[in-house]
Amino acid sequence: MKSKKNAAIGFIFITLLIDITGWGIIIPVVPKLIRELTNADISEASKYGGWLSTVYATMQFVFASVLGGLSDKYGRRPVILFALLGFSANFFLQAMAPTIFWLFVGRILSGITGASITTASAYIADISTDEDRAKNFGMIGAAFGLGFIIGPVLGGILGSFGARVPFYAAAILCLVNFLYGYFVLPESLEKSERRAFNWRRANPVGSLLQLRKYPQILGLVFSLILVYIASHAVQTNWTYFTIYKFNWSEKVVGISLGVSGFMAALVQGVLLRRILPRIGSEKSIYYGLALYALGMLLFAFASESWMMFAFLIPYGLGGIAGPALQSVISADVPKNAQGELQGALASLVSLTSIIGPPLMTNVFFYFTHNEAPVKFAGAPFFLGFMLMTISSVVAYHALKKN
Repeated sequence: MKSKKNAAIGFIFITLLIDITGWGIIIPVVPKLIRELTNADISEASKYGGWLSTVYATMQFVFASVLGGLSDKYGRRPVILFALLGFSANFFLQAMAPTIFWLFVGRILSGITGASITTASAYIADISTDEDRAKNFGMIGAAFGLGFIIGPVLGGILGSFGARVPFYAAAILCLVNFLYGYFVLPESLEKSERRAFNWRRANPVGSLLQLRKYPQILGLVFSLILVYIASHAVQTNWTYFTIYKFNWSEKVVGISLGVSGFMAALVQGVLLRRILPRIGSEKSIYYGLALYALGMLLFAFASESWMMFAFLIPYGLGGIAGPALQSVISADVPKNAQGELQGALASLVSLTSIIGPPLMTNVFFYFTHNEAPVKFAGAPFFLGFMLMTISSVVAYHALKKN
């Protein structure tokens, strides 16, 4: 029994790792593929890239609760396997896309099947005891961190052989994972514990509305929203900016994103445990937001390639702000409402992933296209700097008010 449980936990970790790696592996080559399909320059390609990210995030926002509800009715195993097989098929579809339309179709389907993270999390909850629950859920963060390091670097290397090669690699990874899971993964939810599917409970907006119960945290929640939106100046815009400004290859883009992922893993996995107990959550919020803002401002006016790598240090250290904000927010909510709160915060992340990408890529296009009134490729980073600054002010007033 114990060996089966360990095998299941290992499989879920690999599933999440491959999901995130598969997502990260295509990031360095998306601009190149868009340009091949549309004959657009890098400036115009960024607009398509922003909307592709929005479509993906929208599908995840809508279907995360749906897949979670279906897994409560039919079990975790069939939903996870369906998602993996679908993810593989979608990567193959995008690899063979003859037009930009089919790339959008692929991203829509990837967003639906990529919502399997919710079901994978439920699987971990099913098989965990009180003693190992925190450790098992910690694997989710570890899988995200490793995926964002491995994926972009691997994608950048494979991208040198063609824009479609990383998509084929991601498809094969997911297909192998599906086959492995088909023969190894046991069901975690007994039939006696399943419940009927309910569309009301699968409503992703419902969890957001629950935040109105806690007016004391709304200021901090708004501060967190601004942080998430601002972060898309880096997450969505980085590839287009560095190709436009410094003529980076897919390989260099992938390495830079891998460095960014390593910084995030270092801050989240090591520094947070030492910094938060020493200076407290409130100071961590102020210092983190200040470092975030500084990093954005430096990115905006970077004039040499090496500066982008160097400026990842202050920006990466700013990563202490998000967990500190979440810590203060959760401390103001009763214990029996923590699950509801975390669901609402997860929905907020999805919503900002719908808003942030087109906002930042359209700003980039406006200041870089041939007839731009002023040429300023760093405009999205400067917008991110302003949003981080506003977030700092909002957080300060919310903390003082409480």
